[in-house]
Amino acid sequence: MTNDALVAGVGMIPFTKPGKSASYSDMGEAAARAALADAGIDYAAVQQAYVGYVYGDSTSGQAALYGLGLTGIPVVNVNNNCATGSSALWLARQAVASGAVDCALALGFEQMVPGPLGSVFTDRPGAMARQEAARDAVQGTDPHPPMPAQFFGGAGQAYIDEFGIDPAVFAEISVKARKHAANNPNAVFRDLVTAEEVLASPKIFGPLTRLQCCPPTCGAAAAVICSPEFARKHGLNAEVVIRAQSLTTDTPSTLESGDLRKIIGYDMAVAAANNVYEAAGIGPDDIRVVELHDCFTTNELLTYESLGLTPVGTAEKFIRDGDNTYGGRVVTNPSGGLLSKGHPLGATGLAQCAELVWQLRGQAGARQVEGVKVALQHNLGLGGACVVTLYQKVDAR
Repeated sequence: MTNDALVAGVGMIPFTKPGKSASYSDMGEAAARAALADAGIDYAAVQQAYVGYVYGDSTSGQAALYGLGLTGIPVVNVNNNCATGSSALWLARQAVASGAVDCALALGFEQMVPGPLGSVFTDRPGAMARQEAARDAVQGTDPHPPMPAQFFGGAGQAYIDEFGIDPAVFAEISVKARKHAANNPNAVFRDLVTAEEVLASPKIFGPLTRLQCCPPTCGAAAAVICSPEFARKHGLNAEVVIRAQSLTTDTPSTLESGDLRKIIGYDMAVAAANNVYEAAGIGPDDIRVVELHDCFTTNELLTYESLGLTPVGTAEKFIRDGDNTYGGRVVTNPSGGLLSKGHPLGATGLAQCAELVWQLRGQAGARQVEGVKVALQHNLGLGGACVVTLYQKVDAR
């Protein structure tokens, strides 16, 4: 990869609860239009498109983009579980950075149904059978709690068992998420909650209560990725560059460690983050704002450490000292994160991208983190995939 990949435009639509959204194709078209308008180009200038979604028929990406025009460009549909949006972004960046194209569009959307995630196909082996077997070997099988909560709740319990932390500290992550989301008009849950309310909500699994689990959500987000030459030619905003990016998948430690934290992708995240830091010549101490994959409060706590934002075993102090919010060392999920903004699977990674681009441009309004020069994104999918992306203001390079 020899060329810079700029984020020339971003767009998203307000996330909503299932049953209250437009169709996936209308949401996807609206988000793509918003990103193109933000960039200041027509769809005809886009040379390739990568479209992510998890729950949808094949070529749903074309169904969303055809509303913009029938230009004949390649449209690649992407499904990488909860890391789908960032995987589409990763492909768009690769296309531009390799010189294959000068301008690519990454789009993600999801039209979800109420309730916990479940399998669509019941007549064939599940894609996560290996991870489920590894999980069950550690903590047994419970037919009642939602499958994702058993993974992430078990991982949180493993952390409690090793470091002896107060489980109530997880609830403080939900409180922080709502405080941040209160300033985000695109978020689903904007009402404040107390730690007591979070802990009093129904138990789900392990240390997790309902208010510590992200909701199923509908929504869409998009980004226009281009080369510096394309930006100059078309007079586009060249302020934000993807400085480094890494997509990792599972290694033997995921299935052989007997540790729920590794089964849910801790080592994938460590590897992706280290790849990014090394490529960018930037360390975690340089990060002041991050959008990370807080599908459950337990995963946010674990991700503080997998990204190197705080040393292993110190996340409880990191939270209690307020180092994960405004006035602290690293503002995590200024958007409200998956817990409060919502988690439309295919859109999440691109919504994170939009938030960080706004932060770097100084366009985040009441959510703005002062003096942002670099921003980090973490998007995780069980099964597995982890994408870590580092954005930088061009004038800060």
